[in-house]
Amino acid sequence: MVSAPDGPTLTGVGVGPGDPELLTVKAVRVLREADVVFVPVLDRLAADSDAPPGRAETTARAYADPARLRRLPFALDDRGGVTARRERAWDEAAAAVVAAMDAGARTVAFATIGDPNVYSTFGYLAQGVRERRPTVEVRTVPGVTAMQDLAARAGVPLCEGREPLTLLPATAGAAVFEDALAGPGTVVAYKGWRRHGKLVAALRRHDRLADAVLGQALGLPGERIGPVTGPHEELPYLSTLLVPARRDRRGGKL
Repeated sequence: MVSAPDGPTLTGVGVGPGDPELLTVKAVRVLREADVVFVPVLDRLAADSDAPPGRAETTARAYADPARLRRLPFALDDRGGVTARRERAWDEAAAAVVAAMDAGARTVAFATIGDPNVYSTFGYLAQGVRERRPTVEVRTVPGVTAMQDLAARAGVPLCEGREPLTLLPATAGAAVFEDALAGPGTVVAYKGWRRHGKLVAALRRHDRLADAVLGQALGLPGERIGPVTGPHEELPYLSTLLVPARRDRRGGKL
């Protein structure tokens, strides 16, 4: 049994890709018991009280008391690396969490889509909070990732036997994707969006297009799961491309 900490805790809670039924029992408990539950919001929409909730907030609202939910602005659409806007958002978010703790919150949760340890904003938030309050205990609750949900919904095993599994963001560049496709295992690319045309071209060069599966808005209204139809598809930023390993017989990779 885990002993209770002496000071406040900050827990990054993975809430999955969109379907509120995919949360773990532990994630639900933490969201229900936390004194404050922070959720990310695009910084340029933070001042608009009528702005629709983000994916993490929508899922968290299924379990957490709305009165305990607070939005934390982040530069979620900034593609310029570590920009001044992004740094400012990280700093202000960490300061808001510390202020909540100073006001009496002992248990603080941050709801993040997918898993808090996989391409998540939570890591930047946790670092900022630790710099301001080194005694804060940081925890994470793992969540179902988009690649797991897509594989389950498409009926495609992610990896078998000796196959490697490569997960990468399309923002890493076409060369990284090409190298992964040249290997023997399954390849998953996140954040295809504007790079989708280059991903499709690479799939064709490696003769992997026919097996690829594309997922958009998983678990949300308007979701799409199906084959890659071409390079000019209009994709949301949070899209998932699954390219299964080549398998010619049962147990062939054992």
